[in-house]
Amino acid sequence: MNGPRPAGFWIRTLSALADFALFFLVQVSFGYVAAMVVGPDVDEVSLFVPLVWAFTLVFAAAYTTVLHARVGGQTVGKMLTGVRVIGIDGGALSIGAAFLRFIGYFVSLGSLGLGFAMAGLRRDRRALHDLLAGSRVVHVAAVVAPAPAFEPAAPSGADGGIAET
Repeated sequence: MNGPRPAGFWIRTLSALADFALFFLVQVSFGYVAAMVVGPDVDEVSLFVPLVWAFTLVFAAAYTTVLHARVGGQTVGKMLTGVRVIGIDGGALSIGAAFLRFIGYFVSLGSLGLGFAMAGLRRDRRALHDLLAGSRVVHVAAVVAPAPAFEPAAPSGADGGIAET
């Protein structure tokens, strides 16, 4: 396979854990805002917990779909670990493919986690949700600026210092 090096199971796991930490913060924030709106009797509202979970799920779907399709294929977790999601052709994912990838997470999970484990077992490091969406996760190539060939000398007195006599 030509192109960027595929990201393996453990780096992808670390990336997912970082995103899950973000989802947890969002869920706590939704709960806090809901408690402020409803008041101190929030625990008595039967729909409180399901609504907080539903809002968190909608956030997670929008977050992963939009960031994978529109922000260089990187969620915050992927930015931290230096990986990104690309299409099988090497280009960016469409919104539809990115959403299908999100739905595929549940298929990967529903297979007793074997869909996720595929990323560690396959040579191309693609998990089940990658196969479903036509995506792959790769390492971001390090961009190193080339060193200048030479440094032009500053004209005398142009550096604001005192000229030697």
